[in-house]
Amino acid sequence: MGSIKEHVSHISNGEEGDLKKLDTAHGDEAIKVLAVYDGDQTWTPEEENKLRRKIDMKLLPVLCVTYAFLYADKVLLGQAALFGIKDDLGLNSGNRFSMASSIFYLGFILGAYPVTFLAQRFPIERVASLAIIVWGTTLILTPACTNFQGLYAQRFFLGFTEAGISPIFMMIVVRILYHRRRTISAHQDLGCAWYSCTGYVSIFSPLVNYGLGHLGGSLAPWFYMYLFAGALTIICGVLIYFVLPSDPIRAKGFNERERFIAVSRMRTNNSGVRNTHFKGGQAIELLTDIKFWLIFFYALCGMFANAPISTFQAIIIDGFGFNPLNSLLLMIPSGVHAGTMMLITTYLAYKFPGWRAYLIIMCQLVTMAAAIMLWLLPRSELGALLFACYILTTTGAGYAVTMGLFLANNAGYTKRSLASSGLYIGYSLGPQVFRQEDSPRYNLGFIVVVITAIVAGLLVLVYRVICSLENRRRDKMGTVEGFEHAYEDDLTDKMNMQFRYSL
Repeated sequence: MGSIKEHVSHISNGEEGDLKKLDTAHGDEAIKVLAVYDGDQTWTPEEENKLRRKIDMKLLPVLCVTYAFLYADKVLLGQAALFGIKDDLGLNSGNRFSMASSIFYLGFILGAYPVTFLAQRFPIERVASLAIIVWGTTLILTPACTNFQGLYAQRFFLGFTEAGISPIFMMIVVRILYHRRRTISAHQDLGCAWYSCTGYVSIFSPLVNYGLGHLGGSLAPWFYMYLFAGALTIICGVLIYFVLPSDPIRAKGFNERERFIAVSRMRTNNSGVRNTHFKGGQAIELLTDIKFWLIFFYALCGMFANAPISTFQAIIIDGFGFNPLNSLLLMIPSGVHAGTMMLITTYLAYKFPGWRAYLIIMCQLVTMAAAIMLWLLPRSELGALLFACYILTTTGAGYAVTMGLFLANNAGYTKRSLASSGLYIGYSLGPQVFRQEDSPRYNLGFIVVVITAIVAGLLVLVYRVICSLENRRRDKMGTVEGFEHAYEDDLTDKMNMQFRYSL
């Protein structure tokens, strides 16, 4: 590789002023790491691979466990509905239950950007730890609610505190785990395989809640479900503070040379390691970038299918005529399918990087087919209906590929941070089309899922065409793909003509 010292001198001796001034203005301590290191400026591929595996072992378990808790929390309301929470809190009237689900996502929308902003301004592992502890505390207090109004307030605050977790982890993945712009999207496709834990947790959470459903005593079974889930989440939040590697500079367990290699290799990622300066220009660029809005509305449409998967799946299966306990057990195959499909699609995206958009579209086609089956099949076809419930979770596989694509195609620290939050806003509308008056078939809800799955697929296709045309335009300009100074200057993908979009 080239001399890091020469590259740093471009910054420290240029118009930006000295190194200390740059670090103060932008909060990017990575430049200081590069400047003060006096050892060998080069390294072998074996050294880099060894370091990457070390980072993987530190970060991926944290991602997997936290994402498992995130999804277990989201499906808990639907599972608790089988054990009396609707009757106890008056959620059977009108669309109160749907509203209890949606209001969580309203809090999610309002909390996503504030928490992400805090994560940019303060040590990210502390913000993540505090958010998870508060989220767990809010979750464990669910049994304190005595009516639907109290549950609404609790669910709103729960969504607000949980909102920043996914964007924060996406920021960490970008800044510490993946590198080399020419392979970043491929590595992020594999890296987003940790999202498969949102599927695989559905193997274990029904089993746990099945056991809790058998507990006797004076408390309703759903009390135990929330107390158990909340306690585990709080423990997770405490552990996050000590084990989460936030970036190569401050992560524990790395020596001076490993920090130098970790920071240096990210020069080719077209974004800084940590930049605490909010750049309004990047925020404006994001809001005027059609590519962001295409993915935003894809997420909005694609997540309509999330309602029958998370909040309503247990209720839908119960509506087939099974008892509550058996309905929980019948959710297990959906977890196997969801997690496995996420692993398969992210692997295929890694092996065939030009097929990402097509993989997402195929996932939407499967989602559409499942929704049509649940809408039109007679209730006597129990096997086919259960099969449709299981393959409906394929939408999550497309979402996992989308995350890798989205991370790879947004550069600039502020822009990427805000874009990551926007990817999660689409969850909020789905529960509103699954109304109490339409149960147990929920025809309106599944019709909407069919329509939005088609729209989501078309949006991704348009996104791919636009990215491909922009890459060709930049190629014709004679600007070759490269990385000079994009890392230090925190250039966005639109500002850096050397940037090429993944497809």
